[in-house]
Amino acid sequence: MITYTLCLHLISDTTFGRGDGIAGSLDREVEHDKHGLPYLRGRTLKGLLAEEVDNTVFSLYQISQNSKQQFDYSAVRAARHALFGRPGSGLTNSGALHISNAQLPENIRSVVAQSNLNREQVLRSLTRVRRQTAIDRSGIANSGSLRSMRVINRETPMEATVSIPTELSDWQFALLAAGVLALRRGGTGRNRGRGKLRADLLDTNGKSVIATGYARLGKLVEEQS
Repeated sequence: MITYTLCLHLISDTTFGRGDGIAGSLDREVEHDKHGLPYLRGRTLKGLLAEEVDNTVFSLYQISQNSKQQFDYSAVRAARHALFGRPGSGLTNSGALHISNAQLPENIRSVVAQSNLNREQVLRSLTRVRRQTAIDRSGIANSGSLRSMRVINRETPMEATVSIPTELSDWQFALLAAGVLALRRGGTGRNRGRGKLRADLLDTNGKSVIATGYARLGKLVEEQS
């Protein structure tokens, strides 16, 4: 089993929502565990990463169409499917890549688990509630448009374990690194200024492999163009 650590650092306030709120109090709550620690579901994180990899794959497809020499785009597509499965596939064909929930670092979770703080105290220390309303053209708030959303405070670090049963091929490693490098937003409102983040991929020695993977991507493209 090959493992990496996917590190997320929240640059702006972020809502990793769980799809519901608290009646009469909050329209959108964040995912959090029994101790009140916020997290991002691994399945959601894998989807965000797959989206960025797909953008890279599409760019490589365009290169393959414009290349003066034959470009083996089929190898790119095969590497993508090996990692994430084919689009529309079920759980039995979801790709070899497994990503755990992204949580606060283990040392922080350990301290919180052993503390006397209750769930609400922990949640309030790491998050806050933001309220917003829609404004019409005259500058007046639309009636009934006030919404409240809990956000995870900026500068919060999170980590997820990325595992795959076999050694990554050159294309798989290059695509994974490119996807992590391109991962810049996540959560509710990520297209409206929220959820800005920075991601990195570390090996078992805690060393970033992003630069190595991206350089390998460039070399592979150069060799086949």
